[in-house]
Order: sequence, then structure tokens, then C-alpha cells
Amino acid sequence: MTDPAAPPVIDLNADLGEGFGRWQLTDDDALLSVVTSANVACGFHAGDPSTMRRVCERAAERGVVIGAQVSYRDLAGFGRRAMEVPPDELADEITYQIGALEVFARAAGARVGYVKPHGALYNRCVHDEEQAAAVIAGIRAAGDALPVLGLPGSQLHRAARDARLPVVTEAFADRAYTARGTLVPRREPGAVIHDGDEVVKRALGMARDHAVTTIDGQQRAITARSLCLHGDTPGAAVLARRVRAELTAAGVHIRSFAPRAAGGAA
Repeated sequence: MTDPAAPPVIDLNADLGEGFGRWQLTDDDALLSVVTSANVACGFHAGDPSTMRRVCERAAERGVVIGAQVSYRDLAGFGRRAMEVPPDELADEITYQIGALEVFARAAGARVGYVKPHGALYNRCVHDEEQAAAVIAGIRAAGDALPVLGLPGSQLHRAARDARLPVVTEAFADRAYTARGTLVPRREPGAVIHDGDEVVKRALGMARDHAVTTIDGQQRAITARSLCLHGDTPGAAVLARRVRAELTAAGVHIRSFAPRAAGGAA
């Protein structure tokens, strides 16, 4: 059981390696100096072999845990378009992406420490039992009991528990929540929070008070071991540093949930 008197502990994760060829989206070096877990794009929504290698090397150097950010095969839509993929095919694509990243992680002296779906796949696995089961089947086929990072109460986490995989709950300080505790779709107004002061306030509330204000003004309990800091928004690295500094000043311990960093010891 968790000691209620113990200081809160939170992991900070960010989506990294989200470029392709000459196109670069995220400030990977700056964010790797802030986060404790790196969700590395595996080539299906973003990323390419050289980018994956580079991010793994720099994450390992800094002791940041490497995670596979798996996605639908959708480079043109950045993995944010709804897609219908047969479960067997989706499971194979998840295994493929994890395996590709694992090669680069091992070459950097580390290992893949967890898995997190991206974009449309992440949101689909909140409610779609079949797609969630396919993702978990793909993770199991990749080998090792990799932790699964996702939204609390999701079908993804239910499937992971059924498969006896560790689950890690996640929250988003810069995303609006519905009254049901799910993320407001990006196409709706107010889905992404750009005000830095509000993002910091929400991060503190999630880490210390385990609560979030929903888009309709309700206060809702939230459980999160990891806090996502999006890297594809303007000023993301500066805001990430501010969030970490404010959390630390408030007595929150910043520590990854996964043990696999530089050195590769599981």
C-alpha cells in the first residue's frame, strides 16, 4: 500500500523523435533534459531509423527510460486519423514497431522499457475492446512483460491486466478532460490548453491532489503515475522545464516508473 504521508512521485513523459527525414517536429535534446521517460516514435506516425537511433542514444546517455510509441500506419495523418485495421494485422504492426526500436535501444546500451499507443490508436483503445486486445497481443509477442502506459480505466489497461502486463496510469496537463475522465477530442474547441499558467496549475493538481477540472467545470478524481508533456506545441521545452521546476518546488519527486535506462538492466 502507498504511504499517504509519503511525498508524491510522478514520472514525466514526452513524445520524442517525431520527425521524418529532414522534417523535425520535437526539440528532443531539450525535452530529454526534463523528462524521465521518452515515448519514441517507431516509424508509423513519425520517426525514421536515424531519428530513432539518435533519440535512443541521447536518452541512454541521460538515463531517460525509452518507451515505444506505437501507432497506426499513418505518416500522412501523423497517426491521428481513425483507421480500421484487422486485429491480427494490428498486433503484428505493434510487434514490428517495438522490435525496431528495441534494436536501437540495445545498440545504445539500453532497452525498451514500456509501450504507449499514439494518437488515434491511443484514443481508440480507451473504449474499443478488440483493438485494445490486439495492441496487447502485439506487445506480448514482442517479448518481456513490458508496462503499458495509458488512460486510467481504459480497455487497453483492462486487456493488459488480463494478459498480466504491468499498467501505468497517465494524465495530460495540457489536454481538456470530459466529465467521464476521457480526453476531449482535438477537433473540439478547448481540447488543447495553451496557457502556461493553467498547464502548471493542472500538473500540480494531478500530481499532488489527484484531481482535475473537467471542461464543464466539474472536479474529478484522477490517478496518474506519469504526466505527459506534449512536445509538438510551440514553446514545449520551456513549458516542460517550468512544470518540472514547479512540481519539484512543491515537494513532488520526479522519477520514472520503469527501471530500464542506460545500461539496459531490467
